[in-house]
Amino acid sequence: MSTFSRTLKNNINEVVKKVLDGDVRTIARLITLIEDGSFEIADILAKLHTYTGKAHIIGITGPPGVGKSCLIDKLIREYRKKGLSVGVLAIDPTSPFTGGALLGDRIRMKEHSTDSGVFIRSMGSRGSLGGLSKATGYAVKVLDASGKDIVIIETVGAGQTQVDIIKYAHTVVLVLMPKIGDEIQAMKTGIYEIGDIFVVNKADQENADQAVREIEEFVEYEYERLKERGVHPIWKKPVIKTVAVKGEGINKLVEEIEKHKNFLIESKIMEKLKIEKSKSEVLEVLSQKIYEHILRKTGTDEEFKSILHKVASGEVDPYSAANLLLKKFILNWEA
Repeated sequence: MSTFSRTLKNNINEVVKKVLDGDVRTIARLITLIEDGSFEIADILAKLHTYTGKAHIIGITGPPGVGKSCLIDKLIREYRKKGLSVGVLAIDPTSPFTGGALLGDRIRMKEHSTDSGVFIRSMGSRGSLGGLSKATGYAVKVLDASGKDIVIIETVGAGQTQVDIIKYAHTVVLVLMPKIGDEIQAMKTGIYEIGDIFVVNKADQENADQAVREIEEFVEYEYERLKERGVHPIWKKPVIKTVAVKGEGINKLVEEIEKHKNFLIESKIMEKLKIEKSKSEVLEVLSQKIYEHILRKTGTDEEFKSILHKVASGEVDPYSAANLLLKKFILNWEA
């Protein structure tokens, strides 16, 4: 057990206070324990939960190579000009050797590394198909409780499986670039649904205006379709051109993020999002506890071993076996 783990175990209130005070070292160590799946974090997360719910959480997603990290770098700069503190969780592919993120904090956004109002952390995706580490939600809570006004989550990439970002973010920014129809292809694969704001980055490249027009046409079509279905209220998704390396279009992007935040609050959608997030969190913890409970019970259970043999021989299917185990180990379970 590490020194920090012993401190955590013996004096949870002290650790909570340090997180609330924004102590960088404590926050970083706590997120490490979260990534490691340490059971020691449950009590501290429970105490920190009271202090969450103030940060606006922004998801930045899009295909590899569109300049997400550069865009985030400029967003940090813009928010810091406004006097807002920023936390960044950059979800990277996991190293097959260390289990950590392949890209590190120092490679990204390094000009902010000495700014006490900015916390940047790379986290490995750990094989998650949703583009996010399973520890992301808890890490967001820690940054929120630590007083960060803005929490930005950058995903590994975008695609039909990379939609977990909507579980955590209030505003999702989908970043694309003007290249061989990537924009409309992204729309067709269903990725459109997760984006609240579209950004065509590297807009100084050829065909940028065409890309923007095509996305705007798609946005207009979807907007009218929702109106016909009687959906209300509807957020009309803006399409913004940026050249992140030059800082162009960043002010406009920040304005649209703020507009979306206000839309969520005024339309009461923010309340619904918080309830859905809470439901997701509770069910995730519940499923984990049920899993751990059954795992403990089955360790030395002869009936469990017998059922496994029947599944292996084809006598019983896995679904029926699972129902038998649930009835055995979970009181009054009805499949």
